[in-house]
Amino acid sequence: MVIEQIYTGCLAQGAYYIESDGEVAIIDPLREVTTYVNRAKKNNAKIKYIFETHFHADFVSGHVTLSKETGAPIIFGPNANPTFDATIATDGQEFKLGNIVIIALHTPGHTMESTTYLLRDANGKDHAIFSGDTLFLGDVGRPDLAQKAADMTKEDLAGILFDSLREKIMTLADDVIVYPAHGAGSACGKNMMKETVDTLGNQKQMNYALRADMTKEEFVKEVTDGLLPPPQYFPLNVKMNKEGYEDIADVLDRGTTALSPDAFETAANETGALILDVRHQDDFVKGHVPRSIFIGLNGDFAPWVGALIGDVAQPLLLIAPKGTEKEAITRLSRVGFDGTIGYLNGGFEAWKNAGKDFDTIKSVTATEATAKIKLDKHLVFDVRKESEYASEHVVDANNAPLSSLNEHLSELPEDDSFYVHCAGGYRSVIAASILKSRGFHNLVNIEGGFGALKNEGAAVTEFVCPTTL
Repeated sequence: MVIEQIYTGCLAQGAYYIESDGEVAIIDPLREVTTYVNRAKKNNAKIKYIFETHFHADFVSGHVTLSKETGAPIIFGPNANPTFDATIATDGQEFKLGNIVIIALHTPGHTMESTTYLLRDANGKDHAIFSGDTLFLGDVGRPDLAQKAADMTKEDLAGILFDSLREKIMTLADDVIVYPAHGAGSACGKNMMKETVDTLGNQKQMNYALRADMTKEEFVKEVTDGLLPPPQYFPLNVKMNKEGYEDIADVLDRGTTALSPDAFETAANETGALILDVRHQDDFVKGHVPRSIFIGLNGDFAPWVGALIGDVAQPLLLIAPKGTEKEAITRLSRVGFDGTIGYLNGGFEAWKNAGKDFDTIKSVTATEATAKIKLDKHLVFDVRKESEYASEHVVDANNAPLSSLNEHLSELPEDDSFYVHCAGGYRSVIAASILKSRGFHNLVNIEGGFGALKNEGAAVTEFVCPTTL
């Protein structure tokens, strides 16, 4: 028996390859399926099943493409209602894979179709669970993503999740291995551990949501407390996972169209495409196409695209470092953004060399900013998350989280200059690009962010541990 976790850091997502006696099951595959197909071919094995733990909201799964390429059936748990052919398992239904068995355990609560898959080894012993978004390490799945579709409140779903955990998962042996769908950094939970594999016994000790003496009322309150609004692209990804999507090969073929500066400019004007610059933030600051939006490949690229652009149907034009165009389009497609219509051939340098107008972002070091803040009391806008800001921030700084930046535009001065910073410099340049596209050209980006400001002796509030907030 082989169990391989295929973890994708930018999505904090774990897909699983399971093989036994020449037969393979894939659980929650990514959109690009070549990895799984090649892995099976290398071992002279056949992909027999494609299991989905639920209709994912934070990424587009590869189940439709993988089934088309391999002929393997797609399996969902009870209550699933896809518009394509799929096997809807019953609670407790067994699927034989070589010498092992995979059992569907219906565990609703995150969504009503959420299902955990229990792997029983060749000796008939419970070996592992693939818990999807039902159980994470250190947390459980948020219960607010399916409430509209299910006509239920998040409190209703949290109560159902409480029962699922205690009736289906916590009754299993402590040595059962937990393989979740996500780790720290995912928007599907709020308190996930950085580890990606653990034992159920350790989770019973470490995970706040699995306390043995916890009442349902306590569980509902703790699980629903402090949930930030889900990113606006989540329901659009659910729709694609339910109804199917365009083959990624076609998305890549269209997106990798190389455009000259003139053709690029014409396409932007005629299609209403958003120009997305994925270079390093330092390069974007020095020069960029006017009104382009920066979201760099070197950071949490796909989740920020989903959170800030939102509409997966938005046409996109790319400016990318040479050789990274395909990577960018692939990562966009993972979160449902299939509308890339081309990229700037030769990158920003080609635009500049063609004599086209370009813009820059005024940027200062933390040393300069610290001195200026002390002297002139300039307005400072911290675009980190509310929890980061509450933990520690520059004295008198305003909090305008990047994820809700548009809600804070009225707070920005129209004429006087103001400073923008994040933790290290990535998010503040995203914010600066959005603000400049909205007409705010009086901003100044602080290089190195809060960390650099603190090191330079800027006045900061007393530190409060985030776990006590």
